[in-house]
Amino acid sequence: MENTQNKPYSILLYYCYAKIDNPEEYREQHHLFCVENNIRGRIIISDEGLNGTVSGLIEDCEKYMAYIQADPRFAKTEFKIDYHDSHAFAKIHVRYKPEIVHSALRHLDPNVKTGKHLEPEEFKKLKDQEDVVILDVRSNYEHELGRFKNAITLDIDNFRDFPEKVKELEHLKNKKVLTYCTGGIKCEKASAFLLEQGFEDVYQLHGGIIKYGMEAGGEDFEGKCYVFDNRIAVEVNKVNPTIISKCHVCGTPSDRMVNCANPSCNEHLAICENCGWELEGACSVECKEHPEKRPYDGTGYYQKNTNGYNPYKGLHRKPSKELIQKLHGESANSCV
Repeated sequence: MENTQNKPYSILLYYCYAKIDNPEEYREQHHLFCVENNIRGRIIISDEGLNGTVSGLIEDCEKYMAYIQADPRFAKTEFKIDYHDSHAFAKIHVRYKPEIVHSALRHLDPNVKTGKHLEPEEFKKLKDQEDVVILDVRSNYEHELGRFKNAITLDIDNFRDFPEKVKELEHLKNKKVLTYCTGGIKCEKASAFLLEQGFEDVYQLHGGIIKYGMEAGGEDFEGKCYVFDNRIAVEVNKVNPTIISKCHVCGTPSDRMVNCANPSCNEHLAICENCGWELEGACSVECKEHPEKRPYDGTGYYQKNTNGYNPYKGLHRKPSKELIQKLHGESANSCV
């Protein structure tokens, strides 16, 4: 995406399935690089690869992308790049987890078998054909805010529920199934699982909704796309945009996505501006009256308290001299 408004910050969305033999050690190196280059966001490191959404000044994000792609394991990593007025995150979190997206499908390796990748323009040409079905593999709160026209959606609260729901799709085995998600990562495992279950003609939108909006204008994506940073939702469709979500409180059309101000609820919901102010960011009178309700500033996004935030928190041990040399390119083997 071209930075037409000269915004100083980049927001990067990426993933890469690649074997990491020493994920905890690499997690520490990765964390330290982010701290030293003022990169913030959420990054997952796993034995099966890495997955992240981060923000930083454009030049810092360029260093970060170069750092990842210089490692032979992650050379194929593709970045979806957007631009913003400021950081989209207040902190940096680099965590080790068993999977880079929680799927309950750890036995599947997308590098061995997965659905055919479709570039945005290919997806656009194929999606309306008679023998094609479009399958949204995201959670309810995501597809309720925005989805492709005529897409099949599943009643799931988390992607780990996807395998069980596939049983409802048996009647589509003779169709071309086009899967899509926000950035492409869920489709890698979702399409692989469909193939494992006997679906023969399975595709995935390469780069997901975000790339489709950037490269194909977002045509026929209805509503907005939920994103996992402080923007909450972004516009995708520049061709024939529409609003499909309704205010949870009054039912009027609204694509203002908020988190309920009651932290015990914290539901992701569309709430119009009027109801947002009337209920002070809550989704109901009960939540408005909850004693722990958070102050509402009109955004519906609640950043955790950053007082005393230490960006080095999470580094288990003091980095060695050799590690710091590697991070700064002073070692002959700069990629670990």
